[in-house]
Amino acid sequence: MSDFQGLNALVTGGASGIGRATAALLAAHGAQVAVVDRDPSGVAKPLHPYTADVTDDASVREAVAAAAADLGGLDILVNNAGIGAQGTVEDNDDAQWRAVLDVNVLGIVRTTRAALPHLRASSHAAIVNTCSIAATAGLPQRALYAASKGAVLSLTLAMAADHVREGIRVNCVNPGTVDTPWIGRLLDAAPDPAAERAALAARQPTGRLVTADEVAGAIAYLAGPLSGATTGTALAVDGGMQGLRLRPAAS
Repeated sequence: MSDFQGLNALVTGGASGIGRATAALLAAHGAQVAVVDRDPSGVAKPLHPYTADVTDDASVREAVAAAAADLGGLDILVNNAGIGAQGTVEDNDDAQWRAVLDVNVLGIVRTTRAALPHLRASSHAAIVNTCSIAATAGLPQRALYAASKGAVLSLTLAMAADHVREGIRVNCVNPGTVDTPWIGRLLDAAPDPAAERAALAARQPTGRLVTADEVAGAIAYLAGPLSGATTGTALAVDGGMQGLRLRPAAS
């Protein structure tokens, strides 16, 4: 398929997990894709790697400008860079709160701010933010992470309202628990990794973790020409976790 032929995309946090899957999918569908990451050393052609830390405004502006110049403009921005956190509201100190909000919320602000002049010049301008089920459902031991993703959801709606008349669509995806390297590290640190994986899988009605490729497919839809009338929307990719209330399975 070549439905992204002629379009240029930039994906933050694109060297692993959801970002890597998204960059690969967009490229497979014909887009030129810039991957922005703190360590893009593993990014290979046809993807275009750029080094930046989304907490550093200067490096973000430099990477976005270089990508736009090299690709010949930007049409799609995927704000995917993010970090996780565990604990109740008591468990994370002020420095951890600032660090997570700096990446998960202000990272989107910095990258979008740098990309907007290029997106305004596009006849197909789309922004997709990676949010989370944690923004819409109360999950245990995720107070800081949930607060950051709740901010991403609200920011997505505000951005959609601000830029719709400029022809820029803004949406987000709300993944459930995705089988990514971050989840892998959490499982490795658990007293019983197998039991923890089973518990995470069981809380999703499908009975399994979401894959990075499934989230990438949702991002590609929101970024693509088939969703031209969709803006200000949060697309759940959570195995039914948000909306379904199943009866216990018969024993």
